[in-house]
Amino acid sequence: MVRFTLNGEQRELDVDADMPLLWVLRDELGLTGTKFGCGMGLCGACTIHLDGAATRSCILPVSTVEGREVATIESLAGAHPLQAAWVKYNVPQCGYCQSGQIMSAAALLAENPAPDRDAIRSAMAGNLCRCGTYSRIEQAIASVAETATPVAAVQSYDPAEQGTE
Repeated sequence: MVRFTLNGEQRELDVDADMPLLWVLRDELGLTGTKFGCGMGLCGACTIHLDGAATRSCILPVSTVEGREVATIESLAGAHPLQAAWVKYNVPQCGYCQSGQIMSAAALLAENPAPDRDAIRSAMAGNLCRCGTYSRIEQAIASVAETATPVAAVQSYDPAEQGTE
């Protein structure tokens, strides 16, 4: 049995303690926004937030989230500033990596609301984009960083409080 907070709601699941969190999210809970990419924690498609930090869920045993806060891309439902920026800068191509990219960007902006280009590149270096939209991803993140609207940690994001772009 594992107990944790998922997207603001308490969860209790009877699953194998060694099962990767990715598969718990997708197969047990039906949250398919978090994607399976490489399965080795290298591509970033499976990025979620664990206690606010960008974390690879494909290599994270579910037992390690006991008592902790987990947020997935589904927690961004609504008009999050990063989602609006992704559309504005035409980032989505195939879309496969986008949830992991956005989760990594949200973690970066929650920690550093005004990152420079080098900080953006460094924070996003572990997320691979098969379509090669890296410059657009960087522009989208920079545009959100340049606004007066701070990007809160995903777990506490409220569109009414944050405003939209």
